Amino acid sequence: MEIDDSQINQIIRLAWEDRTTFEDIEKRTGLTESEVIKVMRRNLKPSGFRRWRKRVNGRITKHRKRFEKEILRKSDDDFRH
Repeated sequence: MEIDDSQINQIIRLAWEDRTTFEDIEKRTGLTESEVIKVMRRNLKPSGFRRWRKRVNGRITKHRKRFEKEILRKSDDDFRH
């Protein structure tokens, strides 16, 4: 699949956004999480890529299922108190 510069810019912007999940990126661009990682690796400086990976690894919001599970857990905790 050929990706032009404007698509690359869109993918990078979406990947940096905390509230845009990989599932949303896939719906909008057709790229899986691993493909997004490859795009980021190829188009960011090494230090920028490492910073992005560190940021993404610590965010449950980048993965819809993990995010929804955390929301449910927190609402259950609030209900118990």
